[in-house]
Amino acid sequence: MLALQERLSALHYWLGTPDGHFGDATEQAVYALQKVAGLATDGVVGPATTAALASGVVARPRSENGSGVQVDLHRGVLMIVRDGALLAALNTSTGGGYVYYDNGVAAVAVTPVGQFRVEREVDGLVVSSLGELWRPKYFYSGYAVHGESYVPPEPVSHGCVRVSVEAMDWIWERGLMPVGSSVWIY
Repeated sequence: MLALQERLSALHYWLGTPDGHFGDATEQAVYALQKVAGLATDGVVGPATTAALASGVVARPRSENGSGVQVDLHRGVLMIVRDGALLAALNTSTGGGYVYYDNGVAAVAVTPVGQFRVEREVDGLVVSSLGELWRPKYFYSGYAVHGESYVPPEPVSHGCVRVSVEAMDWIWERGLMPVGSSVWIY
């Protein structure tokens, strides 16, 4: 198990500090690898996932310049980029495309596409009519990159960009998304 975690980390799939235990953070890293490799996202390290690890499948940011966060909606991966290089790739769950109602008003669960900047942040839990957001980094109106205890390998959010609570804590602790930093969603 430790070798698996070390290999995922070497390929920049974030899982925290390798500890030899297949917990949520490791499963999230496996999801991210499977998404980037174009595999079924089941969180199981079977033959196809093992082959992707062995061949060194790495997430590729769209731009090799600059720093910030890039969200590839097609693959469902959030990438933290520094000076054009991939620092970390994370599984993310974005807008699920379904119709929902908020205070009697219908809306479609879609994540906005474009180039944004972190406008504001809250270092703690935000409870809204749509749910709970852990340590949100708002990039457009009420849309944020935030921690969530449920981050499946498919789009299910109202439009925010979900990452695991552990990953969001790491982003905060390392100062990886300060106010003003770039958020590019495509």
